Amino acid sequence: MPKLVLASASPARLATLRSAGFDPQVVVSGVDESQVSGVPPAELALRLAELKCAAVAEGGQVPADALVLGCDSVLELDGEALGKPGDPEEAVRRWHAMRGRSGVLHSGHCLRDVAAGTQAAATASTIVHFADVTDEEITAYVATGEPLHVAGAFTVDGLGGGFVTGIEGDHHNVVGVSLPLLRGLVGELGHRWTDLWAR
Repeated sequence: MPKLVLASASPARLATLRSAGFDPQVVVSGVDESQVSGVPPAELALRLAELKCAAVAEGGQVPADALVLGCDSVLELDGEALGKPGDPEEAVRRWHAMRGRSGVLHSGHCLRDVAAGTQAAATASTIVHFADVTDEEITAYVATGEPLHVAGAFTVDGLGGGFVTGIEGDHHNVVGVSLPLLRGLVGELGHRWTDLWAR
């Protein structure tokens, strides 16, 4: 069976894949995300996922039979793509803009079959509804440091879960990897999802 390789440092993506039955090898891409700009948010997520996948698949650190998965997530708010905030002040500004509103979380996925030299890629998009949180809650949340390390400055599977009032679409996509979309990509490359489960 091919070996799944996750081209991401995200602990949430790794935990999601493990809970779904996989035991991926993690190889961080080191891609400079600032090299892609001026494209719509959904396309940005996909382009960055493709770059991360390519960097790891071609970096010589993966098995010859690897299936390399690159992912990238951005939150779209008012047509703008929001990745990880640069500092606490930015995270606070983001939350002031997001509270009581809805955004779209786009996660780009790119899966490459290293042995076959083929790949499949797609973006999953999920609507996220944010609570009308108070200034005090925003200050306390940003002080934990959690929002600084995630796209859109929030998590749904961590401390930020209480600030998300609803989701329209795939919950896992908001965590960073859409399992139904990934299953489709695995099939597109001629593999069976269940064969990739860790034995």
